[in-house]
Amino acid sequence: MSQTEGARLFRETWIAGVHAHFPGEPKPSYVTPWEETPDWERDAAGAVYEQVRQFLGVSDGHASRLTREQKGRFVATCWTAQMFRQFEDPKPGYVADWADLPDWQRETDSDVFEAIEKSLR
Repeated sequence: MSQTEGARLFRETWIAGVHAHFPGEPKPSYVTPWEETPDWERDAAGAVYEQVRQFLGVSDGHASRLTREQKGRFVATCWTAQMFRQFEDPKPGYVADWADLPDWQRETDSDVFEAIEKSLR
């Protein structure tokens, strides 16, 4: 899978996760379709996809033994690094620590890791 296809997988999994885990009606930006996703966000999603793919590779697949929370934390940390890369002064919500993320976002980040993992099998 190319990095662009991986970015799209990330985004589509994110949208599905928001729909599954978000309490109530999510902000439109949380569920913006791929075709309307800003370039910076596509780039960040592709970079995180690539980081998860490489992480799974260098662990010879053993990263699949991580807990669901550990998987989500990895995605969240990779995303935070991308936000600092993309923005000089990112919004606090873009770079919040795992402990400060809402449950729906933690679950969605875990879903993203697992979707990437599944795509590599």
